[in-house]
Amino acid sequence: MRDFGKIKEYAIDGNTVTIFCEKQKIIVTALTDEIINVFVPTWSDEHRSKAIEAADMERVLAKGAELKISEGKDGSVELTTGALKAVISEGGYVDFYKADGTVLSLEYRGERKSRKVLNMWDVELLKAEGHEVRDTSLDKPVQCVRIVDKNESFYGLGDKTGPLDKRSYEYEDWNSDIPDAHTDQFHALYKSIPFIICRKDEASYGLFYDNTFHGYFDMAKENPEYICFSADNGNLDYYFFGGDTIPGVIGNYTLLTGCAPLPQLWTLGYHQCRWGYASASDIRTIAEKFRELDIPCESVQYDIDYMNGYRVFTWNEKDYGPAGELFTELAQKGFKPVVIIDPGTKREEGYFMFEEGTKNGYFFRTADNSEDYVNAVWPGDSNYPDFGRKEVREWWGDHLKYLMDIGVQGIWDDMNEPASFNGPLPLDVIGHDEERQTTHEELHNVYGHFMAKATYDGIKKHTGKRPLVITRACYSGTQKYSAVWTGDNQSIWEHLRMMIPQLCNLGMSGYPIAGTDIGGFGGDTTPELLCRWIEAAAFSTFFRNHSANGTIFQEPWNFGEEVTDIYRKYVKLHYTFLPYIYDLLHEEQENGLPVMRPLVMHYEKDPIVFNLNDEFLVGEKILVAPVVNPGEMVRKVYLPEGTWYSFWTGEKHEGKRFFLEEAPLDHCPIYIKAGSVLPIYDSVSYVGEKKFDRLTVLATPEGGKMEHYQDNGEDFDYLDGEYNLYEFEVNSEGELSAKILHECKTVEKYDKVRLAVLS
Repeated sequence: MRDFGKIKEYAIDGNTVTIFCEKQKIIVTALTDEIINVFVPTWSDEHRSKAIEAADMERVLAKGAELKISEGKDGSVELTTGALKAVISEGGYVDFYKADGTVLSLEYRGERKSRKVLNMWDVELLKAEGHEVRDTSLDKPVQCVRIVDKNESFYGLGDKTGPLDKRSYEYEDWNSDIPDAHTDQFHALYKSIPFIICRKDEASYGLFYDNTFHGYFDMAKENPEYICFSADNGNLDYYFFGGDTIPGVIGNYTLLTGCAPLPQLWTLGYHQCRWGYASASDIRTIAEKFRELDIPCESVQYDIDYMNGYRVFTWNEKDYGPAGELFTELAQKGFKPVVIIDPGTKREEGYFMFEEGTKNGYFFRTADNSEDYVNAVWPGDSNYPDFGRKEVREWWGDHLKYLMDIGVQGIWDDMNEPASFNGPLPLDVIGHDEERQTTHEELHNVYGHFMAKATYDGIKKHTGKRPLVITRACYSGTQKYSAVWTGDNQSIWEHLRMMIPQLCNLGMSGYPIAGTDIGGFGGDTTPELLCRWIEAAAFSTFFRNHSANGTIFQEPWNFGEEVTDIYRKYVKLHYTFLPYIYDLLHEEQENGLPVMRPLVMHYEKDPIVFNLNDEFLVGEKILVAPVVNPGEMVRKVYLPEGTWYSFWTGEKHEGKRFFLEEAPLDHCPIYIKAGSVLPIYDSVSYVGEKKFDRLTVLATPEGGKMEHYQDNGEDFDYLDGEYNLYEFEVNSEGELSAKILHECKTVEKYDKVRLAVLS
């Protein structure tokens, strides 16, 4: 039980109150009416956030807060804003209420008690049988324990395994590359995003525990009375978000940590990849087959084999030909090169990255600071760039110019947990947080974050275009620099099913541009699994098929004509809805909301959707109910309240009920909400094949209204007003009218806009 003792006094400085307890001070700040920070400086007097940058905080503080501070009858200190009230009472406990007194979240006062009890004999016996036995000790140096109600559900935490609602599960924040098949019981994956959304009947709220050390989340598994965040080191530094609704909470979280920038339009298209396209001939053959079979594709990506001996920023001319030649050839057919980069830098005399990094002290150092730290990855013995330093990030980013100059248009950051072959990096390895020397214990969970930032800044500097960065490892706030995918999944039905809660929770955690490896990365997919996966993934914002060396080739034509036809159908469907996806990402700049959303995000009072794992929304207007079980040809569908129309047939359905829909192998049930108006494009083989000069406005029979955004899809000119913004309205008689809300001369307007009504 944590107890800081009695409150002795408190001091007020603007919107900050410092409460001095007998054992510890607590600093509480109202950043806005709906965002309150609680800071307990047990490790450092500074916040040292990596998720929240100066520009983020300026944006938050510009909103301001109305704050009243008073003293309760029991000696507590109360901070009341226009929306929230925080009460700090004896013991240093912090409780949160709505401004009207409605209880949101109370701190737990009792002792932590686990339902799991193991004596030493049990532990030794389990270990002898080969079982993993985790640390069962409860208290950590940093922890916050909060009471939960029976009606609370919990979302967020990025792409952790398990169902949508994280209640009754436990997780760790320690970025980890674990090759085993990821199950519900996996505690840690590649990402650490310590943000949770709590849905309760009274109102929703959020908690962001900004601590980069090894963290632990117990979501009422240890004890149904509470949830607990704890960490091995660092400060207790957390943000409480009001907002009443899940979208309101997400909006406040992304206001604080930043929204994902608008991507280039082509990056939202289809990507094909395999660890095992081992030559220019392999890449060329795959690219030509996509065009021959009329399956849209933007890139055939380059995995580690394109490098010379896995040395970063080099090119394997022996197998891939002269640098840039293949890129130029395939560019004529619309293919954009995307290449992998790992942080591990080969130790080799004469290799320019090794020489430069060693000379300038750019690598992690051993604990005694006597030499550069060495571990092994793909190139063999390797050093790890100290990405926490600005000069190292700039060095890395400047070397990206070589790749950009030969035609590369996107970078895929991998192995950046960081992964290592000779055991994990010791916690006492030395690195930096900018100029401050620290250890890997603090830096581990933000190593991928710093690498993504280096990559983003380097691409932007040397191309002037919106960077495509894809990262496997990240932390909260990395969404400002990178798209993500869920890492090395497997070709199993469980991982198809897991895709939906993973991507929905990533979206609610601030990552709107995300995807999974379609078909599964490891293992051998089947024709049925691949068909159902492409159907389920058709609205993904990072839309890539990726498989591992040693597995069967996963391109659709390897499974016959029927699979190829189904695959083509759903890739083309994705391109049809590109303008809608792009509109949602434009809106995300303002509201922080993802493209792919769980139903609970917009139907918070409907208990059926609190933990609905096999359906999702695309924005608010499209509902997708993919088949995710083998052999299933009839799909049980739940539609929430309202009226919905089948996208395929126009059939009308009243919501708030279950029904059965036939779902043969080529059919994914998709529904459009009544009153929706959606933008769609004609089919193309790739973005840039021809101008998107025609727009179809798809409406339900009732008609409705929408705003539609259009820019050049490539650079940052839109920030200076170089975009068109339309308002389209369809009345109940099926008549279309249009307004231009914002117009610029450099972005060509549509030559033709036509109306299509679902029927």
